[in-house]
Amino acid sequence: MAAVEIAGYKGRTFIAADAVRWGAVFGFAALCFIAGDKHPWLAAYPDSWVVPVADWVNHGMDWFVERFRDGFKMLSALLGMPMHLLQRLLQWLPWPAVLGVFAIVSHRAGGWRLAAFTTGALLYTLLVGYWSEAMNTLALVGVSVPLSVALGFGLGLMGFRWPRFERPLQGMLDLMQTVPAFAYLIPILLLFGFGPVVGLVASIIYAAPPMVKNTMLGLRSVPEELVESGLMSGCSKRQLFWNVEFPAALRQIMVGVNQTTMAALSMVIIAAIIGGFNDIGWEVLMTMRKAQFGQSLLSGLVIVLLAMILDRISWGLAFQDSGPSSRSRRRRYGYPAAALAAVLLSLGIVALIPEIRTAPETWITSPADLLNDWVNFVLREYAAVIEGIKNAVLFYGMMPFRIGLSQSITPFTWGIEMSAEVVAVYLALVGAAAVWCYRRFGWRGIVPVAIFGAVLFYGTTGIPWPAFMAVIALLAFEAGGLSVMALALASMAFILITGLWNEAMLSVYLSGLAVLICCVVGGALGIWAAHSDRVSSILRPINDALQTMPQFALLIPVLMFFQVGELTALIAILIYAIVPAIRYTEHGLRTVPSHVVEAARQVGCTRRQMLWEVKLPLAMPVIMLGLNQTIMYALAMLVIAALVGTRDLGQAIYIALGKADAGMGFVAGLSVALVAIVADRIIQAWSRKRRAALGLAAS
Repeated sequence: MAAVEIAGYKGRTFIAADAVRWGAVFGFAALCFIAGDKHPWLAAYPDSWVVPVADWVNHGMDWFVERFRDGFKMLSALLGMPMHLLQRLLQWLPWPAVLGVFAIVSHRAGGWRLAAFTTGALLYTLLVGYWSEAMNTLALVGVSVPLSVALGFGLGLMGFRWPRFERPLQGMLDLMQTVPAFAYLIPILLLFGFGPVVGLVASIIYAAPPMVKNTMLGLRSVPEELVESGLMSGCSKRQLFWNVEFPAALRQIMVGVNQTTMAALSMVIIAAIIGGFNDIGWEVLMTMRKAQFGQSLLSGLVIVLLAMILDRISWGLAFQDSGPSSRSRRRRYGYPAAALAAVLLSLGIVALIPEIRTAPETWITSPADLLNDWVNFVLREYAAVIEGIKNAVLFYGMMPFRIGLSQSITPFTWGIEMSAEVVAVYLALVGAAAVWCYRRFGWRGIVPVAIFGAVLFYGTTGIPWPAFMAVIALLAFEAGGLSVMALALASMAFILITGLWNEAMLSVYLSGLAVLICCVVGGALGIWAAHSDRVSSILRPINDALQTMPQFALLIPVLMFFQVGELTALIAILIYAIVPAIRYTEHGLRTVPSHVVEAARQVGCTRRQMLWEVKLPLAMPVIMLGLNQTIMYALAMLVIAALVGTRDLGQAIYIALGKADAGMGFVAGLSVALVAIVADRIIQAWSRKRRAALGLAAS
């Protein structure tokens, strides 16, 4: 229930301050809607008011490139050397040698099952004809991951040692993880030139933050008594770190290595856009552009399998028992010896039978043409059904959220006109929902109804910018106080004055709609999984596959049937962003204290009451953290979805990349990052406040 709405004191009645604030904001928003016709600047920020930040950035970038280009070219050559050497090594090694080494490492990390999976996945890569491209991809990952790990470990150690450095480091990490890769590809491209090194540098920047955070987390989790024991034993600072703290934190640090590996691999297609060297990412990109869905699906599956192999190996190595055992000597020397033997044996066989160095053409059996024929058959036979589904979702689901019912209800789309009677019916429905929420939750229940009702009627792009800023500012204030509100206002002001407000609203519309659907569908699946171990066991591998699957690969099956457009982007975002909603909902419900559930059961709660009155309120802080992750995933995928025809900030970044416009890329990329950071700060602050109110431990 809401807090006390009205407090009586000596015969006088006082309305709660937060209710007054919301009333003032809604009144201000109503004035903005009413005055919008007479004052067009309320509806659309005038172009004459735009501050040319992008031009300033371009001038600064030109000055910087002019003076330091030669130094970055030398650095590019240095970074390119190990990558090209590893590429040549992987291309020179016979495929049985590479397969044997991976199988042995997989057995070391996860036993025979993982070794069998790795062998099957690599054989698939060989038999569909993408072995050479896959080896080039592994060369990129094989260089970017060690560099990312080294950079991340060094920064994490600095953040752990010097608390004053941690705060700016956290801000830098937020930008590195929320600014889309397309945005910082532009200055990297200008500095390093066109080629695979640009993708290597972008991968290092994108993949380092997980290593930084896990390094700091691991070192902070070392028990104090262990450190004190090391000091009492006379360890120097160097000995204390390498002999006590580092081994104790190694497991968490290895989790960072796992996440860094996956992040680096997820960049392979983005790296291909600006100078891949015939790797698997380039193959996926080219076949997507040619609408060769069979080839793009098969090559995309190669990326998925590589991701799963590297994920399982690094995860297995991270969580293996590191203590002494009778098998430690065998583990330390046996597996490297077996890998070396596999390479030497393969080289010996190839020396006798040179034909098997590469897979013979007769071995390659690609079903790409069959897949293309099947897709064409489905599109031809069920074109009317697919078109009907597409139009129904666009006209009745997406357009109302983008331009509002006031403009989307037309005789062509809905078969009716937006008359006064239709408006009256809509207002009556919104009013009924507000009354029900008021009775159920108090006056606070009216707030989301009013916001949702206005968005649905006017559309995300039809809300006056001062009204939108006022509502978000008050949400930020109620969640986290003046500091979060100041961050939200400054972020929105930056997007506004740089002339990207319309693009930002389109991003909010598409990602917001996706998040809403993810919360409903993913929340329902999470509730189901929390109450059924069988459902949980079914959903777990699906979630694992969706999280390890590179973002670009998700576009391929959707493009097959719905072609280019906003619907394709929405579905791809849903597939990618729904996993946190499922997992956090299930985790939150499963971690509700058992004694609370037992007490509720003893007082006679029904299953429905148990869920809605006990479990969900207690699990809500964890569920809200899942909402936070869902928003982050949606915004990350939104930029990737720009390739299929969106018109938002992602498309602005993609256009800037094509023009090498560093200023526009910076402004648009920072705008996406600011949207993500503001959403993160609001939800995190609300979650902390809610946990404190419930008396739960901080997470």
